Amino acid sequence: MHLLDWTIIVAYLAWVLYDGVKRARGTGAVDGYFLASRSLPWWAVGLSVMATQMSAITLVGTTGQGYDDGIRFVQFYFGLPLAMIILSVTLVPFFHRARVFTAYEYLERRFDARTRALTSLLFLVSRGLGAGVIIAAPAVILSIVLGWSLPLTILAIGIPTTLYTMLGGVQAVTWADVKQMVVIMVGVTAAVTALIVGLPDDIGLEPALHVAGATGRLQSIDFTFDLNETYTFWSGLIGGLFLMLGYFGCDQSQVQRYLTAKSVDAGRQSLLMSAFAKIPLQVLILTMGVLVFCFYLFTEPPMLFNTSHQPDVEASGRADEYRALDDEFRAAHADRRADAAAVVSARQAGDAAGARSATAAFVESDARVNDVRARARDLVRDVTGDTAYSDVNYVFPAFITTQLPIGLVGLLIAAIFAAAMSSIAAELNALSAASTIDFYRRHFRPEASEAHYLLVSKVATGFWGIFAAITALYAANLGSLIEVVNRFGSFFYGSLLGVFVLAVGMRRSTAGGAFWGLIGGMASVAVVATLTDVSFMWHNLVGVAAVCLIGWVSTLGRRDGSRR
Repeated sequence: MHLLDWTIIVAYLAWVLYDGVKRARGTGAVDGYFLASRSLPWWAVGLSVMATQMSAITLVGTTGQGYDDGIRFVQFYFGLPLAMIILSVTLVPFFHRARVFTAYEYLERRFDARTRALTSLLFLVSRGLGAGVIIAAPAVILSIVLGWSLPLTILAIGIPTTLYTMLGGVQAVTWADVKQMVVIMVGVTAAVTALIVGLPDDIGLEPALHVAGATGRLQSIDFTFDLNETYTFWSGLIGGLFLMLGYFGCDQSQVQRYLTAKSVDAGRQSLLMSAFAKIPLQVLILTMGVLVFCFYLFTEPPMLFNTSHQPDVEASGRADEYRALDDEFRAAHADRRADAAAVVSARQAGDAAGARSATAAFVESDARVNDVRARARDLVRDVTGDTAYSDVNYVFPAFITTQLPIGLVGLLIAAIFAAAMSSIAAELNALSAASTIDFYRRHFRPEASEAHYLLVSKVATGFWGIFAAITALYAANLGSLIEVVNRFGSFFYGSLLGVFVLAVGMRRSTAGGAFWGLIGGMASVAVVATLTDVSFMWHNLVGVAAVCLIGWVSTLGRRDGSRR
């Protein structure tokens, strides 16, 4: 990278760290450290909610998924607007009136201490692991781009984020999120503009998208009802509804966002901002991936975007086979490029029959390109023994570093840093809150000074920063990282949501029903995930149903007991 690109990246990191240290003022008490004394405006909270979701996984993984699979992933978010409306009417005013620090604190008041401890523990496990995946997403990419080792790259991301979160608390997290959303949106806009401008002069945006549409990449809705299919209209609307209810209603990293709002209305507005902005933003990110695909129709891409193992393969006994695959790939790409141009020419000439014939040829040549790429990935896995080797997460960074001009490279890399840091900071602050409030203050030191709890909170933030960094080393090659983090969440969120449904919606539910319902819900999800091919999008519904069923049965026993 050029010196200007490095200057942009270093300036951004220094700016965020400086602002985080400055925000340390006003966090001399636990309420200020974790909840900003409940004083933040709705728009800042709303941007923080969006920034927490807009992780580097979204920029890197979702763009790669758009390149590889098109925009149908957007169906994942179809349940989001309805979930936000439900939460705005129910849990937002509920948590504000309860004056709690964590979502799980209320469960002890409603049920008992063990239910609170178990739900908080599940959050710590799921989000602690999730934070590691969030760091891994940009680290695996930037380590190759920058030529650094993976541990060094993880530290470069994790240390500044942990420091400003430790010092500034949720104030630093929220206002850094606001700035980071600006950097991210400027970076995305710049990338989309560069992709459009980078198309050949005689091939405009509409013809290029038409060619991409021939591969199914512009198919956004699939009305097929298939429990084994991950991204359909129904899995997104129903399964996604329960996932989003669990995430925004029961996950402390999200609940804490709207608890910082100055009023109930401000908390509602912050969620509704995300409800109406998230899907268009996600469509933009996925479309950016499709545009990368369009760009590489007419510009030769590498056979594999992840080149981390290329030296090992070239030094192995199968080097000749790899080179032969590369030659085959170049020939297949040349055919695909010619066929794509033929589709555009036929459409521009108004030749419908010629366009159909050229489209069929293009689809066939695109399949050959994908077949060569698949065989190349298999060869890399065989030679290196890296069965988790993945290529999809490297598509967008490869485009950034090889095709964009000086300055824009630094801006986009800074945007990836921004996306990673905003999500990690929110997770660390929430993990610290649950550790300090739900465990340390509740079970170890129930009577101590504010200064003591504040010190413990900062130490807990540092601990979770280290834990996330270690986890990132193991999460670095888990395939499509956008799916990995959602699979993590789907294993826990449904059961957590079920407990809150019992707490708020079933007045006769018992502490035993909630506790054993939570365990039963987790067991049910584990059975479904292990023994069936049902998509993880439905796991949340399974967890909610199991918890509520067990909780309902417990109320029957309570009634029978009262009659006796």
